[in-house]
Amino acid sequence: MRLSTRLAVLAAAALATTAVTTAPASAGQRPDPTTDVRIIGFNDLHGNLEPPTGSSGRVTQSDGTTVDAGGAAYLATHVKQLRAQVRNSFVVSAGDNVGASPLTSALFHDEPTIDFLNMLGVNGSVVGNHEFDEGYKELQRMQFGGCHPTDGCQFDKTFKGANFPFLGSNVYFTNGLPALLPFTVKFEGGVPVGVIGATLKDLPSVVTPEAIKGLKFGDEVEAINRTANLLDFFGVKSQIVLLHQGDSTELEGPNDCKVLPGPATAIAKAVTPKVDAIFTGHSHQQYNCVINDPAGQPRTVIQGSSFGRLLSVVDLKISLKTRDVVRSQTKAFNEIVTRTVTPDPAVAALVADAVAKSGPIANKQVGTITADLPAAGNAAGESPLGDVIADAQLAGTQSNNAVIAMTNPGGIRADLTYASSPAGEGDGVVTYGEAFKVQPFSNIMQTITLTGANLKNVLEQQWAPGVNPKFLQISSSLHYSYSASAPQGSRVSNIMVNGTPVDPAATFRVSVNNFLAAGGDGFTEFTKGTNLAGGPVDLDALVAYLGTHPNQAPPAADRITRLP
Repeated sequence: MRLSTRLAVLAAAALATTAVTTAPASAGQRPDPTTDVRIIGFNDLHGNLEPPTGSSGRVTQSDGTTVDAGGAAYLATHVKQLRAQVRNSFVVSAGDNVGASPLTSALFHDEPTIDFLNMLGVNGSVVGNHEFDEGYKELQRMQFGGCHPTDGCQFDKTFKGANFPFLGSNVYFTNGLPALLPFTVKFEGGVPVGVIGATLKDLPSVVTPEAIKGLKFGDEVEAINRTANLLDFFGVKSQIVLLHQGDSTELEGPNDCKVLPGPATAIAKAVTPKVDAIFTGHSHQQYNCVINDPAGQPRTVIQGSSFGRLLSVVDLKISLKTRDVVRSQTKAFNEIVTRTVTPDPAVAALVADAVAKSGPIANKQVGTITADLPAAGNAAGESPLGDVIADAQLAGTQSNNAVIAMTNPGGIRADLTYASSPAGEGDGVVTYGEAFKVQPFSNIMQTITLTGANLKNVLEQQWAPGVNPKFLQISSSLHYSYSASAPQGSRVSNIMVNGTPVDPAATFRVSVNNFLAAGGDGFTEFTKGTNLAGGPVDLDALVAYLGTHPNQAPPAADRITRLP
């Protein structure tokens, strides 16, 4: 059966079941006028089965203090505790369960993470952009099971796939047919709850073109509203959305709402009032907000950071007469996945198995550092780890006559911490597993020729209208200044390459990964590059650089200067 036909059959069956089984109960059958339903969500797990380290393994609270958080076995315990508190409960994900994962999951094509989500009892997940990292066929293998076509089944003898549906109401084949289920329906407390999935319409800008060949991604609001109307027509009045799109925030605690309004807020304000709560993701932020729907009614919009550090909990009170949510009585909170609880033994065994099987590769020493190399940038946007990675990429592409290397901050997924080696030596050892966690995408380095004018345009594209700037991390050969208050397109000045001011007409060999070379993250100026030459995998370049630069110290933060 063709996939599109299968999707249509599954959707029709879900709606038919809803129409038959959810007729309103009489007062004599159920005296209580409402029922309570708890929805437990998470987002952007990225295969973090082990407790994440460094800043990636901490949650910042409202008062600025931090709490160690995350780890699959601890997350499973918190989910069990939350479910035990409310009889009618279910679990959902707002996407990016897999992809950009640590070696313990990525080495096995994220099969251990899917096994974990099955153990957790996930009932539905929207697809994030990272679900497409290895292409649509691999996404379908994650859903329906089977061994990897090249590597086979390395983690276990078989792989059964996900017990829950991957959702994407705005994901289509180029012929317009749906590529994924738009929704699923969960029955709790005698009422159906519709779960709609929508991923970011700009997904093509954050993945390689080859990964989504044959697919297109539509407007989120249009797809959600269309699906919500369909569910409503068939009697599903209580509805939530899993939205893989999010906003940035000011520094805040897990249950604060200091959102800097962006795409998620715009979507939340426009989505039909038929939707009762929105779980968001993608931006790796923590917030718990109430944003009025188009009818002026309050609606929860929530996100739970990333890497399994928070669980987003939304408690709905649903009328048994109307089967709709009593919106004014919705309660929501983000719960920290603390490591003070007893880890779930079954999940702990799964994680231990993944660690043991990946250990011979993950624990190999590749270098040493003298202090933490954080991924986060300073006030000017320059990151110590970003500096090292860019220098590594420049060194790895010298055969292409590269004089500059530039890398995207979204490709740097974790810190390198001095005391985080698996054996806990605290001696600055960097293992292959730690390096892999930093750069898990296996992007290919490519060297292109840009003019000085192209180079300036690239740097200006770090500021896109309506979003926070994305500061490219640059090799030590490149220096520049900028003024954030200057007009769009005129912020960058004093561009120097190897100490010489850049002539707009001069040409430079610039190394970037294949994602940037294709215009990813909105850096379309890179597509104007000429004379493309291939290079090593980005991770291999980093590993080689660390091997030839023992006791790597944090570089001086002098490449990017922020002006008043």
